[in-house]
Amino acid sequence: MNEFKNGLKDGIPIALGYFAVSFSFGILAIKGGLSVFQAVLTSVTNVTSAGQFAGLQIIIAGGTILEVILTQLIINLRYGLMSLSLTQKLADDVGIWKRLIIAFANTDEIFAVAMGYFKEVTFPYMLGLQILPILGWGGGTFAGAVASGLLPKSVCSALSLALYGMFVAIVVPVAKKSKSVLFVVCVAALFSILLYYVPIFHFISTGISIVICTVAAAAIGAIVAPVKKKGEE
Repeated sequence: MNEFKNGLKDGIPIALGYFAVSFSFGILAIKGGLSVFQAVLTSVTNVTSAGQFAGLQIIIAGGTILEVILTQLIINLRYGLMSLSLTQKLADDVGIWKRLIIAFANTDEIFAVAMGYFKEVTFPYMLGLQILPILGWGGGTFAGAVASGLLPKSVCSALSLALYGMFVAIVVPVAKKSKSVLFVVCVAALFSILLYYVPIFHFISTGISIVICTVAAAAIGAIVAPVKKKGEE
């Protein structure tokens, strides 16, 4: 019981942050033509900020299911690696079914908090850690979706910019510390500009463009600026 309470306590800051970001997702979802139910259902069954925002843009642009699948695969691939890493810190009694439950909401922030926990991670702790963020993500989406019909258009437009602010807040600090990250960001931006403005690429849809930019930038970054292993010069 104490482990569950510890998880709840550690999950409060995450839940507050998720509420703020998902509020913007709720507004954008309604503006994009989704219903309140569809917006909330998307959030409570995905719990992924970047993936949901990217998927929403593809839906709004009229993209195909294949484009959504490819985009989610690329964007959310990191969760598989994070889950594998987390298994090394899980208690011995956390079996396969419990791990599948934990994997549902093993987001960046939850993973970071769990890995920083002062002792081995138990199943009750992970449940407590994940419950409030999931509720915060779904609740923020619902609040944003409902508020989009009540707030003035100018306020909704301003709040919708939170998405871009979130990406800037994530990318810029890391890019300032790492030249490799800055290089990959610039390459991705260059590919995005080329695909958008060069006429011969206009047949490429928005969803496929996201996949192309992501894979191309990551591949070039891996070749030009690979991450060196310990002991390598």
